Amino acid sequence: MAKKNRTSSHGTPAVVALDRDGAPYGLHPYEHDPTSDLSYGLEAAAALGADPAQVFKTLLADVDGTLVVGVVPVSGTLDLKALARAVGGKRATMADVAVAQRATGYVVGGISPLGQKQRLRTVVDESATAFDVVYVSAGRRGLDLSLAPADLVRLTGATTAPLGR
Repeated sequence: MAKKNRTSSHGTPAVVALDRDGAPYGLHPYEHDPTSDLSYGLEAAAALGADPAQVFKTLLADVDGTLVVGVVPVSGTLDLKALARAVGGKRATMADVAVAQRATGYVVGGISPLGQKQRLRTVVDESATAFDVVYVSAGRRGLDLSLAPADLVRLTGATTAPLGR
């Protein structure tokens, strides 16, 4: 996957982290429709013409008092019990929106697993490894990036586990 020319409007922390690392990636801007009935992730998949199983959303959960990032396909939901098990925890609940935004530096609908303000423990759904390329938010609504699942796991320091339902 070739790198594309960047403009300052795409210089999100996620893009900066990828540029710094040198990992190949693609940028995929699309027109975000704030009136869409679709979830942010399904809207992105439709706009990109991508399989929703190949487009991943970034969700934050509180696992036994610690914030954890779960990255799952937009075609499903995050299994909180599976996320807790994956990190050796007992109980997980979705993080408060304000807490998630403050910890990552991104707004909901544009939270990227890359370039977050705080380095949080991250688990990527194991289904990502079935693809040559996956799509995740590039750090703002209307901008996704594509990269190899192995690079996503490496750059986030993630582990993989079955997380989706």
